[in-house]
Amino acid sequence: MPDNVSHAAPDLLAKLISFDTTSHLSNLALTDFITGLMDAHGMTYELLPNEDGTKANLYGTIGGDGPGGIVLSGHTDVVPVADQDWSTDPFTMDVRDGRYYGRGTCDMKGFIACALSQLPKLASAELQRPVHFAFSYDEEIGCLGVRPMIAHIAKHLPKPDLVIVGEPTDMAVVDAHKAIRSFRVEVTGLEFHSSQTDKGVNSIIAAARMISHLAEIAEEMRQRGDATGRFSPPYTTLSVGRIGGGTATNIVPRHCWFTFEHRTLPGQDEDEISHRLMEYARRELLPDMQTVYPSADITIETLAQAPGLKASEEATPLETAVMMLAGTNDRQAVSYATEAGLFQDVGIPTLVCGPGSIQQAHKPDEWVTQAQLQACDDFLSRLVDYISA
Repeated sequence: MPDNVSHAAPDLLAKLISFDTTSHLSNLALTDFITGLMDAHGMTYELLPNEDGTKANLYGTIGGDGPGGIVLSGHTDVVPVADQDWSTDPFTMDVRDGRYYGRGTCDMKGFIACALSQLPKLASAELQRPVHFAFSYDEEIGCLGVRPMIAHIAKHLPKPDLVIVGEPTDMAVVDAHKAIRSFRVEVTGLEFHSSQTDKGVNSIIAAARMISHLAEIAEEMRQRGDATGRFSPPYTTLSVGRIGGGTATNIVPRHCWFTFEHRTLPGQDEDEISHRLMEYARRELLPDMQTVYPSADITIETLAQAPGLKASEEATPLETAVMMLAGTNDRQAVSYATEAGLFQDVGIPTLVCGPGSIQQAHKPDEWVTQAQLQACDDFLSRLVDYISA
């Protein structure tokens, strides 16, 4: 066991956030710390590195290698602190006013700390089903790291009974969330002197027309609404986030790019919006552009995607038990995306439940309340009791 490490969740959280695991950096120092805890309590584990060996997923098991079991899942990476106005060091936990401040306290090292705090109890319990820890990398840049880990679980390991993804939900039990896809659109025209616009192909105007079409689609999505009545906002959302292009005011611009994302309701065709945008470009823009300049082009590249989490019509007995242990009779829906849909896609029932509010995630002076961290710690302790003899 690592020296001088308390198993109290707040102490573990302070240690976890001291590792700067911003997505462009390695998470190996953090996984080394966690595997030291696992070794000390007899938890077996596998490290699943990325291609260049700078990061790794970590999948641990305690309570045997039999079928079933419950997975406690979380991502180890955090979003950047660059250009954010922090009042304290984001990688040194600050405790004040009933809150734990630091990058990742809410999203989502708080949940990982609570899971790790259960190791002594898990090691001594007579578990009736195994408990697994699944800690991923690169969630914040498109749920990239967890995909090979899920593929490994599906191909080589017994299928778990349930996954609990510990994203911040204020400890509500979430059984549905929207899907997310983000894209980069590249428009290639032909530069020319701005006094002769007829001889050039203006990429910015073409991009603007595409953005206008996206606004029309966004309004259509709003009008369609959400038949379930569970989501806020109650419809598929669409947003254009960045744009750039052009050289000078007196040059017809050759190149323009923009990015957009959509967050679709579960069950909606996740390809619909991008396909409709490309169909519009081929029908309304490219013919005229290529009449002037045959090499004019428009491309759409997918930057990131994560599937939605679809609610089951009726909760399974284990899902019902989780709600009971979390102290709620309700399952909720959220509009942000998590890794949960990826687990569900390989046939593993999945819920989302974790400490903290999504309203605090990604912000300067990120925090989770002491009460929320304690509630998660108590919930996981009751879960261990529930699956023990």
